Amino acid sequence: MDNKTISEILKLTARLMELHGENEFKSRSYSNASFKLSRLDVPLAGMNPDDLEKVDGIGKSLAGKISLLIETNRFEILEELLAKTPKGVVEMMAIKGIGPKKVRELWIQLQIESVGELLYACTENRLIGLKGFGLKTQDSIKKSIEYKRSVSGKFHFASVENLALEKVKELKKLYQTELVSLTGEMRRKCEIIEKVEILVASQSENSYPPDERLSSQEPVEETDFPEDGKKKPAVPVQIFFCQPQEYYKQLFISTASEKHLSSINLEGIMNPGSEEEIYSKNGLPFIIPEMREGIFEFEWVKKNSGGDILEMKDLKGILHNHSTWSDGTHTLKEMAGYCKELGYEYLGICDHSKSAFYANGLSIERVVQQQMEIDALNKAMAPFKIFKGIESDILNDGSLDYPEEILKSFDFIVASVHSNLKMNEEKATARVLKAIENPYTTILGHPTGRLLLSREGYPLDHKKIIDACAANKVVIELNAHPYRLDIDWRWIQYCLSKDVMISLNPDAHAREGYHDMYFGVCVARKGGLTRKMTFNAKGLNEMEEYFCE
Repeated sequence: MDNKTISEILKLTARLMELHGENEFKSRSYSNASFKLSRLDVPLAGMNPDDLEKVDGIGKSLAGKISLLIETNRFEILEELLAKTPKGVVEMMAIKGIGPKKVRELWIQLQIESVGELLYACTENRLIGLKGFGLKTQDSIKKSIEYKRSVSGKFHFASVENLALEKVKELKKLYQTELVSLTGEMRRKCEIIEKVEILVASQSENSYPPDERLSSQEPVEETDFPEDGKKKPAVPVQIFFCQPQEYYKQLFISTASEKHLSSINLEGIMNPGSEEEIYSKNGLPFIIPEMREGIFEFEWVKKNSGGDILEMKDLKGILHNHSTWSDGTHTLKEMAGYCKELGYEYLGICDHSKSAFYANGLSIERVVQQQMEIDALNKAMAPFKIFKGIESDILNDGSLDYPEEILKSFDFIVASVHSNLKMNEEKATARVLKAIENPYTTILGHPTGRLLLSREGYPLDHKKIIDACAANKVVIELNAHPYRLDIDWRWIQYCLSKDVMISLNPDAHAREGYHDMYFGVCVARKGGLTRKMTFNAKGLNEMEEYFCE
């Protein structure tokens, strides 16, 4: 049992205690312990109760309960709370905008015991008269439920990729062939997927006509596995079979979107030896699987050689990362050391600015202290370099955190919206435009603030924002966290048409977060991002010159 699971169990226990009106001090202690454990590096499994007691936020009583949880995989107090709570009420606590106290009001006062009942109550305006609610809260709850239902049955690519690749290995071994591949949405590396599709070339009689889309057929074999390996909604897996001589044609057909496929003539191409052969016979260069969406790739490939598309090896540094100076898990030295170990030439540290009190944002005094530490580390780690950055909150009026004398002390500034995400498009766009026009803004961070499958993005006029970045020489971030991937890859071509560079940033709050750069590259390639237009494909010397301009 890992720390994350233990933390989630404690968090749910605390919320259920609050729901049932139990001792507030006790529920707060469980909540605090959950938060502390979520940031703890050392695994609790294997610790004895005496060592557990010494862990910050736990104490003697809770240490005993956690030891028992690790040993038996049971948490008695949580089981008791769940036993007296309707399942639908527990599900209601996952709705954004309402905490346990509000759920308790809905349950006790309106006798609502499921998400479906709550949605109906919203349409009937039954929440308006309830203490602590009102029209705005009711509308927010309704939108949250509707959004969650709209993404039901969808999964983050990042959460299933490893399991899908393991399935491919298993099938290769089972059928004793290397002609096994992910296909469909997974092979196109779509950020959100609905199923995993796998193609197997086998002498089996189970094969499909070569000119038909495999995805339109009934699968020969169907299975599933849980997202992230935990008890979550199962991700459907469809396994298709074809004859070995048909493999590359079927792989091409099953990978491409309908729009991409409609532009390719397959007539007369019976058993190609590669996908390249299919494109060649259509007078086209090879188009990578990620780009086969039928949106812009045919025009792109005529203007760019295949070697221009961004690859992981092109990235020379990692910008926009956090340390223990704000809300990160690892120290600045640890973050820099691991970045160097991974082979990068530089690190950009961008802890939160002072207005981000919820994330331990840096006061002016702490900015100065951090920059002194950076100077010392740069001397010790040369030629590797840490650039002095900040993730400055874009305030409600569009201004940046900190006065000018502090802003100019940074090598670069990532300007991001973190608060008041419910502005209409006109106000939201005006707010961000003002930040872009600030002469100290270097990069516009995660432009919409979206969280895939959880929260819709900040409503922006993308063309106005990108045009403003072009006019003010501001770089746009493609936040590589697999739950963000923001800016959306569909806007990359418009960025490039305006000569706006893209910076792939992991927004890492721990060393392990650097590996999210892979997911950023996946969608950057979908969007046709070239090495030349990738900001952090610049080498160290080139980046130093850029920041000194």
